[in-house]
Amino acid sequence: MTPPERKKPQDLRSQQWFGRQDRDGFAYRSWLKGKGIPHDQFDGRPVIGICNTFSELTPCNSHFRTIAEQVKIGVYEAGGFPLEFPVMSLGEVMLRPTAMLYRNLTSMDVEESIRGNPMDGVVLLMGCDKTTPALIMGAASADLPTIGVSGGPMLNGKWRGQELGSGTGVWSMSEQVRAGTLQLAEFLEAESCMHRSHGHCMTMGTASTMASMVEALGLGLPGNAAYPAVDGRRNVLARMAGRRIVEMVHTDQKISDILSREAFENAIKTLAAIGGSTNAVIHLIAMAGRLGVQLTLEDFDRLASDLPCLVNLQPSGEHLMEDFCYAGGLPVVMKEIEHLLHKDLPTVSGHTVAENLVSAQNHDPRVIKPFAAPFKDKAGIAVLRGNLAPRGAVIKPSAATPALLVHKGRAVVFENIEDFHHRIDDENLDVDEHCILVLKNCGPKGYPGMAEVGNMPLPPKILRKGITDMVRISDARMSGTAYGTVVLHTAPEAAAGGVLALVENGDLIELNVPQRALHLHVSDEVLAERRARWSPPQPRLTSGYWKLYTDHVLQADEGADLDFLRGQRGAFVPRDNH
Repeated sequence: MTPPERKKPQDLRSQQWFGRQDRDGFAYRSWLKGKGIPHDQFDGRPVIGICNTFSELTPCNSHFRTIAEQVKIGVYEAGGFPLEFPVMSLGEVMLRPTAMLYRNLTSMDVEESIRGNPMDGVVLLMGCDKTTPALIMGAASADLPTIGVSGGPMLNGKWRGQELGSGTGVWSMSEQVRAGTLQLAEFLEAESCMHRSHGHCMTMGTASTMASMVEALGLGLPGNAAYPAVDGRRNVLARMAGRRIVEMVHTDQKISDILSREAFENAIKTLAAIGGSTNAVIHLIAMAGRLGVQLTLEDFDRLASDLPCLVNLQPSGEHLMEDFCYAGGLPVVMKEIEHLLHKDLPTVSGHTVAENLVSAQNHDPRVIKPFAAPFKDKAGIAVLRGNLAPRGAVIKPSAATPALLVHKGRAVVFENIEDFHHRIDDENLDVDEHCILVLKNCGPKGYPGMAEVGNMPLPPKILRKGITDMVRISDARMSGTAYGTVVLHTAPEAAAGGVLALVENGDLIELNVPQRALHLHVSDEVLAERRARWSPPQPRLTSGYWKLYTDHVLQADEGADLDFLRGQRGAFVPRDNH
């Protein structure tokens, strides 16, 4: 194979700032020299932007200053010139109404920061759920050489001899408190035991799923998905990423060279094999849309809905990400499904997908099962359609109760999340375990931002019967750490006039996951009468970013990106600022 042609120093993008011998070149260099940077750093070395989502308001990313320093060392070791820059940080825990509202805003921040500044390549530091797709979306639209470094999962939670999974433990224990089977004092004690180190959720929630997608796509180095945040190997991986990005600039290996249609197909299959979050469906579609890659809901069903889940991790299973790491991590999973993957694709490691998997070994078959004897059969994400979801809805069968995957029940309807919270604990609520809970106006436009409220808590009088699952349907999302027979992403959403908006208490709804069907047993004539009486909910804000978002956000089946952000705009050098 002929080695790729290497860029000449004078052809580097950054040289249009730092390589000039005029007034503006003086200004560009001089102000940076005030930080103590010697002149030889401007002599044609690749400038590497380190895109950092550190924030004390985003606990998952609280260790990113350390990660950034390791990347810088690697960049210097490879002869590059690192410059760190911040972008908006999206934390699932603190940010209201939902971090998803701001995913697209952060992607704009990333794209414009890359285009407007003197960098030749970029390292993306991402951890909490929405930081990963936001940074990749922005970088994809700019299309420089790019490598992703995830912050890593936290250590396993430990409480009274049992392991607690972040998020998953919250959902299960809070239900026990509501059912009266767990004391509040015990619940509060567990708070200090669940999250005991830096890092993102250590279940196979959205953060760990997206870190796995970065590795599966070939945009992160092997090990990116599973090394714990406080493991020394996470720092080594960050340093090696710093070294690799310099070489990627020299050979002009751009993000679009990595994120091909085939790379997304690998990611979809890997998503099924790890039992990953339904949120990845929206994020992968949005990321592909920035690259002009046509990715649809049907691709997830066609490519992976019949694939098995190999990973015994919460919320679908028993173990946690620390165990996954010790078992061998994502390379082991990908090696088990290697016969299904596109193996000759390039990755940021400088090797192909197949070459990255050669040395993978399974050190704990309790955590990672072989393809021939999987943890759960046919566990990929299923796409449902019918008159209630003409553009699709999704469900994660591996997290559902098998007996509920074919179910017909009476609808108990909540018009919005406030209505739900107001009535769900009411002992007089007309509901039993055979009913289907329906939540409206929580989609991209309706919430706004499509919050993770789809895994609605069950009524206490149902929980007291020992029942822990019911069919739930909404236009919302669900935390990747959650579980249950939950239908999500119903499109079009209620606030956009979808049929979901027309569902009333007492309507019969039929769910049939094997047949991929979701049907509302109400005639077209009755639905037409209801639509004539329907009016869309009024947005909370009618100006500012919220208005921009609600006016331009696409539906869930198109990735919930803003319509004007799809596609690439490139990293051309804008005109001078003087």
